Amino acid sequence: MWKIIAFVIISLPIIYISRASLPHPRSHGFHRFFAWEAILGLFLLNVDFWFRDPFAWYQIISWVLLFASFIPLGFGVHALRVRGKPTTHREDDASLYKFEKTTQLITTGIYRFIRHPLYSSLLLLAWGIFFKLPSFFGGILVAAATVFLVLTAKADEAECAKFFGESYREYMKKTKMFIPYLF
Repeated sequence: MWKIIAFVIISLPIIYISRASLPHPRSHGFHRFFAWEAILGLFLLNVDFWFRDPFAWYQIISWVLLFASFIPLGFGVHALRVRGKPTTHREDDASLYKFEKTTQLITTGIYRFIRHPLYSSLLLLAWGIFFKLPSFFGGILVAAATVFLVLTAKADEAECAKFFGESYREYMKKTKMFIPYLF
């Protein structure tokens, strides 16, 4: 019962943060909301097994993925803030967070290899949580999170192509979505 209560309580700030995106099903924030909810559900499903059987093969995979999730997150946020030249004057989408309102296309650093390091981080996080204790229901939640993150990235790409134009479409041809050289 406590997990259901925790899900509802933690969902409230996620809903608040996503409030500008939720009325717009084509925005990347709309799909990101559902990815966050799936990840939250996955976390609550597996929280009891976080430190149980620490040397099991699935726990080792889990920790590798969880620690790896910090790499694209750190490099991605840093690049957005430093090289993206975010501005509050970019009003093309009110649902964008301040650091997302970049005015310059970033194609260096981690963005040289992948277009969505922040979503890549969430993908690694979701799979890392799943491997805490792989299960059928966990598989459904991690699959849902993965689908919603892909939809988030696709919607984000449409928004970026609209804002940055042909330069973004050319950039898409040279990079992968989440995993360098693969996907």
